[in-house]
Amino acid sequence: MFEKQQDAMVYVRKYGCPDMFITVTTNPNWKEITDHLLEGQHPHDRPDLLVRVFRLKLKQTMKNGCLCSVDAWLYNIEFQKRNLPHAHILVWMSRDCKIHPCMIDVAVSAEIPDKNQDPELFTIVTSHMVHGPCGALNPNAPCMKDGKCSKQFPKPFVKDTEMGTDSYPKYQRRDVQSGGNSTVKNWWDRIYHRQQMDCTI
Repeated sequence: MFEKQQDAMVYVRKYGCPDMFITVTTNPNWKEITDHLLEGQHPHDRPDLLVRVFRLKLKQTMKNGCLCSVDAWLYNIEFQKRNLPHAHILVWMSRDCKIHPCMIDVAVSAEIPDKNQDPELFTIVTSHMVHGPCGALNPNAPCMKDGKCSKQFPKPFVKDTEMGTDSYPKYQRRDVQSGGNSTVKNWWDRIYHRQQMDCTI
């Protein structure tokens, strides 16, 4: 692991800080998985199938991607507590494809999509990418540490994306009054209103 970490730092020395950090996670409801389960089986019964489908989709993503010219990339595959593989990808864009602050909102969204304009994306985001509830509504949530969410939710609303100083950007998260969207999340028979997401798409 130490040798691999040192190898990865060569990229930073040559190309500088990476331009993008992307996470790709296995969805146990992918059709390629559910179509090959035997009667009575659940996805967690077939780790071989989960890993193979994830690997194929990751290879396809890295090969085809939606990125323009790239100088370098690397990734690390990990397994979540639910035994689902996921990959953390670092990407160094070519000089003519670097992402500038004014372009972030085109490449990254931290808002709930408009249900009328893109119902499929709305369903995906609200099913898989909404954090919580935690805090006062669920003090026993796994993310809770010392009475606070360790993922720092809820995030404050931000009208326009702001670049941090040597840190993550503060992505645009508009409230409903400023043009953002909201959803209702049912969880343990509680209704929880959320207007922001825990990850970007």
